[in-house]
Amino acid sequence: MSILSLTNIGYQYAKGEKVIDGLSYEFEQGKVYAIVGRSGAGKTTLLSMLSGLATPTEGTILFEGQDIQKIDRYKYRSAYVGVVFQQFNLLPHLTAVENVELSMRASNKAIKDRRQKALGLLEKVRLDESLAQRRILKLSGGEQQRVAIARALSFEPNIILADEPTGNLDLATQEEIMNIFSDLAHHENKCVIIVTHSPEVAKVADAIYELTPLKIRGKKKQIQT
Repeated sequence: MSILSLTNIGYQYAKGEKVIDGLSYEFEQGKVYAIVGRSGAGKTTLLSMLSGLATPTEGTILFEGQDIQKIDRYKYRSAYVGVVFQQFNLLPHLTAVENVELSMRASNKAIKDRRQKALGLLEKVRLDESLAQRRILKLSGGEQQRVAIARALSFEPNIILADEPTGNLDLATQEEIMNIFSDLAHHENKCVIIVTHSPEVAKVADAIYELTPLKIRGKKKQIQT
């Protein structure tokens, strides 16, 4: 059963420009999805709608069978969906572990030992305790992205949304980050949805949804594994 289901989704800006029209997709847990397409195709807009930050002007998005417009948006974003950004969006004056702990506090979930859980999440994304204690600006780009992934996992969401998560990284680090996303999907049953321009990233996905500008239609391409 799909954890997210899109039916005839459309999105139109206030000035009248339509960027998405008639989009119908299904997303399941345990898989990595890549959303690809040229600039202006509506990839980031789609991710914003999936995260609950934007509302479709047409159609419905169902989360576990419920219309997300009828779910409390704060609860949806703070309990069910973790977001990873290209620019990391970490607080530079805090350490890696403090950034993850801060996200836990914001979720309002009862967590007995935030520090230990944060350290465990950072270890899961292959950052040891010495790196966990470093301030963000003392970490490499790849290390900062790992912190961002750990932060997105801090409230145990079923869905991970990532907007160009490897866009600023070299190919070797990109591969390491994608291995983490694959492990989260295939071994922890997360639904991982990645917006990307990178063919290398798309190849790792279990399925690709391609957006085309103007008259947009989704074309699902299954990758053989």
